[in-house]
Amino acid sequence: MSIRRCFPGRLPRERPVTPASESRRADLQSALIRVAQQDREALRTVYAMTSAKLHGVCLRICTDRGAAEDVLQNVYLKVWQRAGSFDPAKASAIAWLCAIARNAAIDWRRSQRYEDPLPVDLAETLVDDAADPSAALAQDGERAQIFHCLEELEPARASAIRAGFFQGLSYPEIADAMDKPVGTVKSWIRRGLMQLKECLSREQ
Repeated sequence: MSIRRCFPGRLPRERPVTPASESRRADLQSALIRVAQQDREALRTVYAMTSAKLHGVCLRICTDRGAAEDVLQNVYLKVWQRAGSFDPAKASAIAWLCAIARNAAIDWRRSQRYEDPLPVDLAETLVDDAADPSAALAQDGERAQIFHCLEELEPARASAIRAGFFQGLSYPEIADAMDKPVGTVKSWIRRGLMQLKECLSREQ
């Protein structure tokens, strides 16, 4: 669902990790931690660093610019309220923020009673930060289809897609976690997405 997180229909080019990008990640994490301490200036910093990216997430899911802007404001309200639950040991700051944006946009989409299913290129949006994801899946046919089709993939391909789309890991991070070359991980994800698309076509 990057960063190669929050990307639309195709896998983006791999972005090298640089001292500048590492510093930016650290700055964002530090600001988010300060938000948990009710630091309003820190929230403004988080907004400045991430609003363009999160607006893109909301717009792709809502497909309506005005709605996406409204949802984005709600996202930062949630960030202000929930920053204390952010755990850098479990996810990067941008992955945590993207998950909130995805879920807020999907909630809006549900509230509008959209009947058309989310396309496969938005599979990365099907993330839930609920304590019991299985319960959410039971209530969401779109998510159930995605996860059902993932079960049909070879375990390595499914794991790579979950790590990239659902956890927001970069190619190098996935490769490191799976102890495989980056090229292998790219191939797994590319072929896995092709299979996933075919499966979803059969399900619809």
